[in-house]
Amino acid sequence: QVQLVESGGGSVQTGGSLRLSCAASARTSSSVYMGWFRQAPGKEREFVAAIRWSTGSTYYADSVKGRFTISRDNAKNTVYLQMNSLKPEDTAVYYCNAAPNFLMSMDKNAGSWGQGTQVTVPS
Repeated sequence: QVQLVESGGGSVQTGGSLRLSCAASARTSSSVYMGWFRQAPGKEREFVAAIRWSTGSTYYADSVKGRFTISRDNAKNTVYLQMNSLKPEDTAVYYCNAAPNFLMSMDKNAGSWGQGTQVTVPS
């Protein structure tokens, strides 16, 4: 099972930017897709974005389209989430995810997970 380590969270004012990083221990059949989910207090974990390692194809939740960009560095086995125009409703713990297929990359209960990193946008 692939190990994932996130970094880059923090607190930023409304309209600001943050970049999250997720370093994977390896690229395996269990990490064909890499992505990000988030969980706000009192809410369920929700899909944010995903990317396919091999092709670079990307997928986004409607709530972040046009503001967030997911990318990868194959040489570093690292996936990034560039978050711009941040809003208070983006406040959550962000989790990196690795999944073996597209359907599982959208499933909040599937795949491998990092420990999470807190993003706070005060209102």
